[in-house]
Amino acid sequence: MRTWCAWMATFILFISTAAAQVQVDLKKVCHVEDGRLIFTLDLRWSAPQRTEVARLFGLDSALVSDAYALKPVITSNGKVWKTLKIDLHRFELSMEAGKDESREETTEKIFLLDDQWIKRSSIAERESVSYGVNRFTRNILVQSGGRLRFFLPGQKNAKKVFISGSFNAWSTLQTPMQPCDSGWTVSMNLKPGKYSYKFIIDGKWTNDSYNKLRENDTYHGYNNIFFCYNYKFVLSGVPDAHKVLVTGSFNQWNESELRMIRFQGNWVLPLYLREGTHAYKFIVDGTWMTDPANKVTRPDGKGNRNSFMGIGDTLFFTLKGYSNAKKVIVSGNFNAWNQEELAMDKTSDGWQLPYVLAPGNYEYKFIVDGKWITDPSNTYKTGSGNSYLSVKPNYWFRLDQYPDAGKVIVTGSFNNWSTDGSRMEFHQGSWWFPVFLAPGKHTYKFIVDGKWMVDPANNLWENNEYGTNNSVLWIEP
Repeated sequence: MRTWCAWMATFILFISTAAAQVQVDLKKVCHVEDGRLIFTLDLRWSAPQRTEVARLFGLDSALVSDAYALKPVITSNGKVWKTLKIDLHRFELSMEAGKDESREETTEKIFLLDDQWIKRSSIAERESVSYGVNRFTRNILVQSGGRLRFFLPGQKNAKKVFISGSFNAWSTLQTPMQPCDSGWTVSMNLKPGKYSYKFIIDGKWTNDSYNKLRENDTYHGYNNIFFCYNYKFVLSGVPDAHKVLVTGSFNQWNESELRMIRFQGNWVLPLYLREGTHAYKFIVDGTWMTDPANKVTRPDGKGNRNSFMGIGDTLFFTLKGYSNAKKVIVSGNFNAWNQEELAMDKTSDGWQLPYVLAPGNYEYKFIVDGKWITDPSNTYKTGSGNSYLSVKPNYWFRLDQYPDAGKVIVTGSFNNWSTDGSRMEFHQGSWWFPVFLAPGKHTYKFIVDGKWMVDPANNLWENNEYGTNNSVLWIEP
């Protein structure tokens, strides 16, 4: 049975200390089995790791302390817990559900331990892939915009059916399905993206036999996957074609994966595409072609051209001046530093290019008649000398001291602890750096003229392997 606690944490927790380097895989910490709430703990975890796990799952600190002392029976807040040694390093801490508690009620109470963590993991899953196409063997999902109608055929003798997944934080009671003539159905409003799910039929977790998309649930089973669509490729004018595919940057130009469907004289393929700009082409009976209905084409740097489309808000790369230049290109890590693809348009006072980028952090430069330059209007630079752009930043690092410092850098888990990558800028008495961070936990430090320090304005910190501590930041979904 796929259980609640496994959904409460889908990330690996890294806390480095001088005493231990053991990773905490939160997916394997907690599960429910036969009415028992079970935590699998490790004697090798450091004190900060134990504290962090206890905080995430709402465990009392005294309970955790007694558990690590391997007391066989522990009473905490009126509940009786038991410990059981599994191997040299691991042991189980378990609690029996009370006689007056049903399995559904027990799992709902587990859910309440850390619903924010579930929300973070749900958002991370929804945006975790570049694209997706559903693989149902029969029509059990109907989509109109963000409104989806799920259908479970059969199960006429079932008394209660629920659908549980990342879209409802794996609640066992929140989304009941309604009986109909030939099965069970439910409608939901969802944002575009990837979702995992299972059915709960009279208390039994059940996979969707009509869905070919699945992934391991880390408990010797699997979850089904579906995508909420937000785009449809359409190709007209080739009614006699036998086989048409679409391929692009979103699927690494796979030439055989995304086969289109003949529909009312056209070839179509609805799918999910992540926010951003995507290059693409059609393959018609083995012949590659751009989209005749899309005027936006750009060179690929190899003598060919690709069609381009974007999902999301449009930003404008702008370069003032250089009116005598013959050709200006913008290039960055968002297009693998292609030197031919993104030619800018000449304007009355310079050059401009509209472009769609997903929320994130990017590096870029302009190429003016073959010469690489940084963006003169952007004060943020990376250690490698590129201009830095944060699209829809959700956090600003700030350091209020050291106005006379020559160079201030913020570094941490979000940029692999780069020592020169994120250079802060001094504005109105403080050092600033904008960044888009994924939901969850981040550790960081400042480097002021070569001297490392924790954030003096942040009281949340943890020890590191050097004994010098790291500041801790949590980004809410």
